[in-house]
Amino acid sequence: MRFSDLRDGDAPARPARDDRYRWTEEGAHPVAPGVHRIPLPLPFDGLRAVNTYVIEASDGLVMIDSGWVRDETRRQLERSLARIGAGLGDVRRFLITHVHRDHYTQAIALREAFGSKVALGAEEKQSLDVLLRRDGRGMAAQAGRLIAAGAQPLIDRMAQAGMTPPAADAGYAEPDEWIADGQVFDLGTRTLEAIATPGHTRGHVVFADRSAGLLFAGDHVLPHITPSISFEAAPSELPLRDFLRSLRLVRQMPDMALLPAHGPVAPSVHARVDELLDHHEARLAAMRAVIAQAPATAYEVALAIRWTSRERELTDLDLVNQTLAVGETECHLDLLVARGLASVTVADGIRRYRLAG
Repeated sequence: MRFSDLRDGDAPARPARDDRYRWTEEGAHPVAPGVHRIPLPLPFDGLRAVNTYVIEASDGLVMIDSGWVRDETRRQLERSLARIGAGLGDVRRFLITHVHRDHYTQAIALREAFGSKVALGAEEKQSLDVLLRRDGRGMAAQAGRLIAAGAQPLIDRMAQAGMTPPAADAGYAEPDEWIADGQVFDLGTRTLEAIATPGHTRGHVVFADRSAGLLFAGDHVLPHITPSISFEAAPSELPLRDFLRSLRLVRQMPDMALLPAHGPVAPSVHARVDELLDHHEARLAAMRAVIAQAPATAYEVALAIRWTSRERELTDLDLVNQTLAVGETECHLDLLVARGLASVTVADGIRRYRLAG
């Protein structure tokens, strides 16, 4: 008997335009035959939930991403699986899109309890090695990047807020398998192809079910927000360049339904990729206009432009999002340098950007 034979009801209606958070409602929501979307809660307001996807395979269940390791998250996953007649022990394998806590750490905890296997993109090893050292080097590296960006005020506020590296019980561990670009997973009921999409993290992967026209996109393509860039322990040299290349790679593939990690399922990957590409080109132009007036640090540029769809100032954001915004700004400015449209000088450890020529 297939797990889906025991599900309750039909697929929920698409969220209304003015109800952006209906997708976070608890349950096992069918999105395709044998595929269920299970949102799991997150411990902060900005991103209220993360979508995991449960796939009925020939030998049990396979999950795309797993949620953040928390008691509340585990209980909700257990309840949601029960709606399709399954339990936590029925999950045989986790395929993880990237190493961030809300995608990876519950898989590690459930592996310890039930012996399920965990697979993660091979290029995530560098960041995971830093996280597993738990010696503060990852946080120190991020702090160093903020200092170079001229964001000492944010460093001071982070210290005042008592922000520390992840604790020893943060839930990280080595996976059972490192996923290679192009690797194919035969689940018996369907075939998934892992496609490397660096940018959000250097080892991010998406999983394409080409026969069914489904793309399990993780954080690479999100329907309502733009994925953060450079928020990782060991980022690549030019994360934004990587991200834009990965978007174009996905755009060259046949269009598929978008199964994102945050937000509702959408009918077209291509449509959202086009919007993301346009967005980042507009951000590059806005930042170029700022440094055309005078040389500036990434922090100063971040203060000069607006953030989110509500056009908020940097200082209106919470501390975490301010640090993310400065990192995003630095990535855009570094890409301008790589394109020959800007130059950067370093004095007293601070990087300042100016218009080329």
